Amino acid sequence: MIAYTTRAAEPRDIPAIVKLIEELAAFENLSHTLALTAEKLGPFLFGPKPVIEALVGEIDGEVVGYALFFTNFSSFLAKPGLYLEDLFVRHAHRRSGLGKGLLTRLAEIAVERDYGRFEWTVLDWNEDAIRFYEKLGASVLPEWRICRISGEALERFRP
Repeated sequence: MIAYTTRAAEPRDIPAIVKLIEELAAFENLSHTLALTAEKLGPFLFGPKPVIEALVGEIDGEVVGYALFFTNFSSFLAKPGLYLEDLFVRHAHRRSGLGKGLLTRLAEIAVERDYGRFEWTVLDWNEDAIRFYEKLGASVLPEWRICRISGEALERFRP
């Protein structure tokens, strides 16, 4: 195992997180959809009403991975939950234990906060990630599908 650290993101980490999100978008072949900048991300993480949180993972003092997450709610459990929006570790640092370390820290946060669930999605073609998550004990729920309205369709979806 390679020595790594995980910690809560700080404002100084915003440029590194943005770069990693750009790398994630490229990995998922979604760079054409990316509208993110450090100026846009900062207020959502550290502004007066933050809506997301982030962990960063470092190896040799360099931020090489991140996890972006927020609180959701389960009406069935009557408890909040932790939803992982993004988990990304640079390719050169995969299999270092950092991805597992970030997920472990997120699970700890969910338990510390008395959340009922820790959830995320995975692309159906990302078989390496699916195997990794299942190995950690996660259930991949094939019967659930994501519904999304965005962009112009969202603008038109108003009374």
